[in-house]
Amino acid sequence: MGDVLQSTREVRTPMTETDAPIAIVTGASRGIGKATALALAEAGFDLVLAARTVQSGDEHADMVRSADGSPLPGSLEETRDEIAGRGRRTRLQRLDLLEIDTLHALVEDTLAEWGRIDVLVNNAIYQGPGLMQDFMKGSMDELEKVFQGNVLAQVHLTRLVLEGMLERGHGIVVNLTSEAGMIDPPLKLARGGWGFAHGATKAALHRMAGYLKVEYGDRGIRAYNLEPGLVLSESFLASLGEDSELEKLGIPSAPVEVPAAVIRWLCTSEDAVAMNGENIHAQPFCKRNQLLPGWP
Repeated sequence: MGDVLQSTREVRTPMTETDAPIAIVTGASRGIGKATALALAEAGFDLVLAARTVQSGDEHADMVRSADGSPLPGSLEETRDEIAGRGRRTRLQRLDLLEIDTLHALVEDTLAEWGRIDVLVNNAIYQGPGLMQDFMKGSMDELEKVFQGNVLAQVHLTRLVLEGMLERGHGIVVNLTSEAGMIDPPLKLARGGWGFAHGATKAALHRMAGYLKVEYGDRGIRAYNLEPGLVLSESFLASLGEDSELEKLGIPSAPVEVPAAVIRWLCTSEDAVAMNGENIHAQPFCKRNQLLPGWP
């Protein structure tokens, strides 16, 4: 991997200069990723939007679908169009977490066009077979894909981005984590709990932020884990439905704009510097600091 990382250093002459900070948001076609891109655009960022679904209706293997079998609503083009109304620039980049070449292209193309990357939001996850299965079900090949898409891809992408951040002496990494990586499921899988692979991969990714703080905090790098809580995104509703037993247990839920507002705060507030390396629970943090007017 070291030789590959070295290759990104060669892409250093931007075709287009921009004074605005640059943020890459993965999984920006819908849900938390889209809401985060919109929130950062409002804060003055230019955005690199990355996901598999570039155009509405794009079909992919192993994708979450609506109840009628159609693709979930949302695409990078739709996110771009909404950002355009906020006066910010965007780049669209196809990203598949199981295809390493697309990770390299994302970073190299961004550096070639805009010259730097200031923020990386690791939001996209692999949602194929094996993620939400019983411990005794599913193949080891499926489990390996889940770890590739939900841990190794994020590590690989962060390493690629971090190289330039360290050279410039500043940069922010935000990883979307989950309580599934911290606690036991409140319910069996069939009743709305989560699969072993989901919890295991979130637990692994959870270790990144604190490590980056210890190793690179004195070189201008900040990293955060953001735990969004129960968020009523398109993929959640498609997977568990509007009458999930998790909600019946009284577990609080929030719209996608809540974690997005916290990410915006982490990337723009001077007070966030003191929280480097921490795990932030989005819903109580947003409520306590009144980051989203009108919520809850």
